[in-house]
Formats: sequence, structure tokens, C-alpha cells
Amino acid sequence: MSHTNKLKILNDPIYGFITIPNALIFDLVEHPYFQRLRRISQLGLTYLVYPGAYHTRFHHALGAMHLMGKAVQTLRQKGQAISEAEEEAVLMAILLHDIGHGPFSHALENSIIPGISHEQLSLEFMQRLNAEMNGKLNLALQIFQNMYPKKFLHQLISSQLDMDRLDYLRRDCFYTGVSEGRVNTERLISMLNVADDQIVVEAKGIYSVEKFLVARRLMYWQVYLHKTVLSAEFLLIQVLMRAKEVGQLLMPSVLKPFVQGPLPKSNLLEAYAQLDDFDIMAALKEWQNAEDKTLRQLAKRLLHRDLLGVRITNEPPGPELLKSLQEKSAAKYGLSPEEARYICFTEKISNNAYNPKRDRINLLYKDGSLLDIAQAADHLNLSALSQPVTKYFLFAPKSVINS
Repeated sequence: MSHTNKLKILNDPIYGFITIPNALIFDLVEHPYFQRLRRISQLGLTYLVYPGAYHTRFHHALGAMHLMGKAVQTLRQKGQAISEAEEEAVLMAILLHDIGHGPFSHALENSIIPGISHEQLSLEFMQRLNAEMNGKLNLALQIFQNMYPKKFLHQLISSQLDMDRLDYLRRDCFYTGVSEGRVNTERLISMLNVADDQIVVEAKGIYSVEKFLVARRLMYWQVYLHKTVLSAEFLLIQVLMRAKEVGQLLMPSVLKPFVQGPLPKSNLLEAYAQLDDFDIMAALKEWQNAEDKTLRQLAKRLLHRDLLGVRITNEPPGPELLKSLQEKSAAKYGLSPEEARYICFTEKISNNAYNPKRDRINLLYKDGSLLDIAQAADHLNLSALSQPVTKYFLFAPKSVINS
């Protein structure tokens, strides 16, 4: 009787070789729920701006697990007691932390299943996997939900300096080519420690933390919240909204319950587990020939990268300006005033690189004292980065917004 070799080594373009550490984690990676992440883009429609950004949530999850292994090893070397069971659990938790993402990741987060975050869905997927695997994820679930006594293990999964952020910043920087986002993950992980059951950074790592926070800010405004990326992603939201409104029928069968409704209650998770980027793209190809003029125009714009123009302001655009643009768009494209709101609309985006009110990044000094990074930093005034920045985006056809 042959046995599958479950101790696999994968070649990652960021870190080199990544090892699947044991058979249980191999089985999780092989599960259809996790394999779906190969078909979920990490950065949504960002490839319309940065052509190399085609990497997936599958890449990211494996990379985050690899960094978690490094972090556990570092903390053990510094005297922190982490059992084999805890190590396996925290590796599983970080591996599955994004398993609840839907098509194009954050782009459609509140459009596919309104009111349910990908974190909630990830938890439900983990609970389903735990049932299938006879409770082998019990400890991973406790850590994931921050219900385990060693709170620092949860912080390695979800905090302002977690393995999730360390991987996606470095990975997204690599695939977009935006070098300003590069962070030294090795240095940061080597500086980690635990004090008062909290993840801290040894004081000599202060400049690496500063670089990490600055890189995160730059990546947000240069990549994640790039105006053209937002134009594409909000246009995708408008397409789905219009399809729901007109009761469009032509689309992949797995997408229908999420567009036509009502959403299935008994097998919602199983239905959601069938969805990926390809279903949305297949639907767009159908909708570019739809009878509804608005849906047809929206789908064509996205497929042919005829994106909406964007105007960014520090104050909300006046309602008169928006109404004027909607009237011009309605006249130009043969739409009703109600239909024109699909191509002329406003959005508000807020972001801050560091939130001192949530899981502070504390520096650990040799005398055992702790100091928040925003107070300790003397470079680029990190206290300024802790203030939220809000920008207002006005979207409209380029021929209208630039006239």
C-alpha cells in the first residue's frame, strides 16, 4: 500500500523554499476550501494598474505560515515556552486566516454576502474543517479567536505587527514592483520578544519598525488605495449592484444565489466555497451583451479597462457638482438620472498607518521598560502616521469629469 509523501517543499519567489511541516497541515493545504485560494487574487483588480500583481491568497497564506514558523523559532530561542501543539495550532491559524476571502478579495467584501466580513467567514470555514478533522483544529480556533491564555500567540496572527502584514507588504511590493513597500521581515522577526504576555520589539529594532510603518503607509496610498485601483474596484461593485437590481439571469450557476437571492441559509458556506474570481469574470463577459444598457456599459468598461475618471479632494464634493456630472453623463450615454448614478458617485476612504489605540507596538528596553513606538521614534515623526487620513473620491466618466 503506497502512502503520499506529505512533507512537501514549495519554492516561493520571496523566501525560497517553504516546508509543509507535517501531515495535518498538508491535508489542510490540499483541502478544496484552501485550494480555492489559488483562484482568489491577493490584490483584487490591482493588476489593471500594476500588471505583475496577479499573485493569489494561496501564495500569501503559505508565506505567512512560513514567517510564523520563523517567529516561533525566534521566541523559543529567547526562552519563551511554546509547545509543539501550540506551534502547530498557530501555524494552522495563520495558514487559514484568509480562507474566507471571496472573489477579488477586498473588492467585493460587502457585496457578495452583505454584512459578513471575511474574518467571520474564515472562522466558519475553520470550524467546518475542525468538524471534518475530528477536533484537530480546536487549539487553532482558540488562538484565532483570542480565547487562549497565551495572548501573544493571537497577536502573531492579528495585530499591528503580525505575520499577515509582514508577508503581504513584502509580497505585494515584490509583485507590484513598488520598491517603497519593501520591509526587512528577517530583521523584524529576529527582534520580536514577549513581555507581559504581549508581542514586543526589542528597542534596537526601532528603525526596522519605523521603516515597516512608513512602508505600510506608502503601500496603502500607492497601491491598495491607488485612485485607478479604486476606480476599477468600485466599478466592479457597481456592476454587481446593477445585476442584482435588474435580476440578470446569465451568469455562472454558482454565482446566481448571491446575485438573484435569497441567499441559501442551510448550505451558504458550501455555496460560497464554490465562488472565485473566474465566476465574476465569466459573468462580466455575459453581461457585456445584456439587454440592460447600464449593466452592458458597466461590464464593457471593466472588461476593456475603460475605467472611470477620479477626482480626489480633502473635503466632500458638493451635491451640486455630483448632480451636474450625473446629468451630463445621462445625456452623453443615454441613461436615466437614476441609471447615471452607477457611473457618477462619491466614496470616502480613511487610513492610518499605525493605530496606537489598537494593539500598540511596544519597544522593550534592556531595563525591562516598554515604550510605544510612536513616542519612542525620532525619525519621520511616527506620531503623525498614527493620525487617520481621510480622502474623498469623485468618480465619473473621464470625458465628463475632465470637461
